[in-house]
Formats: sequence, structure tokens, C-alpha cells
Amino acid sequence: MTNRKLRVGVIFGGRSGEHEVSLVSAASVLDALDRSRYEVVPIGIARDGRWLSSPQALQLLRERTDVTSETECVLVPEPNRQGLMVVSGTGEPVAPLDVVIPMIHGTYGEDGTLQGLLELANIPYVGAGVLGSALGMDKIIQKQLFIHAGLRVAKYTWATSTDCTGATRKVVREVERTLRYPVFVKPANTGSSVGIVKAHNRKELLAGIPVACSYDRRVIFEQGILNAREIECSILGNDDPLVSALGEIIPSNEFYDYDAKYVDGKSMAIIPARLPRRTVAQIQRMARIAYRAIDCAGMARADFFLGRKSGVITINELNTIPGFTSISMYPKLWEAGGVSFSALLDRLIALALERHAQKSGLRRFYDPRQEWYRR
Repeated sequence: MTNRKLRVGVIFGGRSGEHEVSLVSAASVLDALDRSRYEVVPIGIARDGRWLSSPQALQLLRERTDVTSETECVLVPEPNRQGLMVVSGTGEPVAPLDVVIPMIHGTYGEDGTLQGLLELANIPYVGAGVLGSALGMDKIIQKQLFIHAGLRVAKYTWATSTDCTGATRKVVREVERTLRYPVFVKPANTGSSVGIVKAHNRKELLAGIPVACSYDRRVIFEQGILNAREIECSILGNDDPLVSALGEIIPSNEFYDYDAKYVDGKSMAIIPARLPRRTVAQIQRMARIAYRAIDCAGMARADFFLGRKSGVITINELNTIPGFTSISMYPKLWEAGGVSFSALLDRLIALALERHAQKSGLRRFYDPRQEWYRR
């Protein structure tokens, strides 16, 4: 691979509530990849799950064009091909991919499903593996692991959508017994604040439950942390990760919801966050602990709440495929530290190849002394 350009597949779109966010992230990545080093292969996944690979893939998905007439491709879960195959005609293979950058946020892209397919295909990929990705998406299990690692999380309880629809009163009683208003009602497995409702009373709680249930089969109820600052940091690396400087989010709405993140353009980011050195070091240490607790790799963004008066630090969550838009904190924090967008992508690709090489050196088979299985 040293004598030619690396073939880098960028996968975007997908069957996710964050489909549009993924398109914007992918546009930034495709624009920043160094064409002198990489042969870039755009791979779009339409809302109906159809895969297509062409220079126009991003534009087609942006315009919500009917892609049924486009050449459809699939990624084959077979380790000797390591690339896409054309579905129509003879099913001819496309040249193998050297590495993939998943830019699908949310379900079927950030939750371990796509990572599992890439593992079966034996293709190196940027970001967390199957386990780290699944844990990074699951707000309930992630919190349990953070607690086990000694990190402070917001008080919470959770329920299944079956509980929420079949025993709503019981769920509400449990929430009100355990937590105080305001309470955030969240699908357990979404990002970009999709499906999240901030409930200030029982009426709003009852209205928020079906919204969250419409996105996931489990719902988490989190205690709202009053008078807190929202602090974020970026993490880069595999087993010995680096943590960036900290940034502070000033949301334009009551909380940092979908519109405040992407639509109205009024939220502010302060980089670096104005914090005492001791607080900065403590948050960076907690971010590193959280990263290792869920077996993350490559990259993540860690989100925290910091009490304005108390100084208490609470970790909210890790995002294993953070936003890569022009206003996203993950690349902006590294850029503030002197790492350009293009250089950041170079590092992420190198980390993906390093991790894949490490895993490829592991033993996959065991040869028993006796061939007992032939009997």
C-alpha cells in the first residue's frame, strides 16, 4: 500500500434519525481528505437501505432523489474480497477498500451493526469496534459501566416501551419516586437529541414518553441537572488515547436539542472553555476513564455537565462517531490544538490501520490434539 494511494471508503446516510446530519458530516470529510494520499470512494446508503457508490452519491441523497435507477452495491461479509460488489448484472467486484470511515450517526451505523459487517469483511475502519460502538449508543448500559468505573452520572431510571405503553401509570410513579422535575425522556439508542423531551411536570412527561418510544424499545429517564455548564472534549487514540482541550456549549434553546445543534445557528461554542486548570485536568482524566470503560477506539467526544456553584462534574455520555460538520466540536477542538481537519483524518486512518494490524495478529483457530470432531 505504500506505492499507491489508499482506497478510503466513506459511508454515509443510512436508516437513521440522524440521516441528514450524516450527510453534512460526510460532505466535510470528503472535502478534507487529501487526494494526493487517498483514492476516495463515496458510499451512500439511502433511507430505504439501498447502497450505492458513485461520485454523485452524496448529492443524490441530499436531494432525496429516487436512487432505484442507480447502480446498487453491497458490502460482502467475506474476508477475501474486502470491498463492494455490484448487485446487478454479473455481480462484478469493485476494487478492494483499504480502510473505511463510517460517517453514519445513530442506528445501523454507530451502534455496532455496520462495524460487525466490516469485521466480517476484514476491512479496517475508523472508530470503535462492535462492542465499543454498541455501548457508546446505549445510554443505559453506558451509564452502568461509567458507575462501575467510578464516574458520576446523572440520576436515572429506565423502562421498556412495553412497560411505557402497557403500564404507563406505574412507569410515571417510578419516575416521580426516583427523580425530580425537570426530567429528560430519551430513547436509549439515538443521538443528536432525536426523540428527546424535557419534561417539567407530569403532563409533559406523559407527552414525552410516546415520542421516545417511537424511536427505541427502551426509554431512559434522566434527572435534569440545574444551573450546569455543558462541557465537551475530544478523544483520539486506541489503547493510550489523547484528550483535547475543553470546549463549552452555550445552547440557543432550553437544552441542546436538534434545532439548537444544527438548524438555527444560534448556539455558541467557547474554545477553550474558561475553567481552572484543576477542573480541566479532572474532566480530561474522567474522559479517558470513560473511553477505556466502554472499550472505545479511534475517536469519541465526551460530554459533561459542570455545576456552576457546586463545581460537581457529571459525565453525560460518549459519542463514538461524533459530528464532523463545519460547526462540530470534535474537529474544532483538535483544530484549536493545532491539528487541522485533514491531519485529523490522517491520524484516524492510521489508528484504524494500527488497530486492524493488531487484531490480525491474534490467533483465530485452535488445533486440538485429536481430531475428535471427525468421529
